[in-house]
Amino acid sequence: MPALKAQLMDASAMNRALTRIAHEILERNGGCDDVCLVGIRRRGEPLAKAIAGKMAQIEGKTVPVGVIDITLYRDDLTPTREDSMPQVAFTDVPFSVTGQRVVLVDDVLYTGRTARAAIDALFKMGRPNQIQLAILVDRGHRELPIRADFVGKNVPTSRSEIIAVKVPDIDGDSAVEIWTLE
Repeated sequence: MPALKAQLMDASAMNRALTRIAHEILERNGGCDDVCLVGIRRRGEPLAKAIAGKMAQIEGKTVPVGVIDITLYRDDLTPTREDSMPQVAFTDVPFSVTGQRVVLVDDVLYTGRTARAAIDALFKMGRPNQIQLAILVDRGHRELPIRADFVGKNVPTSRSEIIAVKVPDIDGDSAVEIWTLE
């Protein structure tokens, strides 16, 4: 049964990390022209919206935000029965990604497989000029050669630990916790 090991970030720390990420995205891209954010469903979506809101406050311009469902692009789908088919949510990217600098946003970077699936899904929509990756927590243990361009917090973990990111839209709270599997 999982046991709470520690709270790594509270709402205030998460807010500071997202503000820093917003500033870093703007600095790296020389502003927000031709920049859009795409949150990876589930918790990447509210994080992308929060970062875009902060970027808009800083620059005084609206930053387009979309959400992508990577379910069908995952490499670990091996359904054996019809009732075990994955539940696909919706993708909503109401703008063209072609020619844009797309910042993929997710809560935790672990093996890199989710980011790879999101990149595959993005290329089905068009050809971005550049894809950057913004992550709230990087916990290590990569299986693919993927790294984040923008990181809120690096947290070395063991494979027997879980990083849980809580966001108000889904969990009613803002926090990052580390849990151990016992």
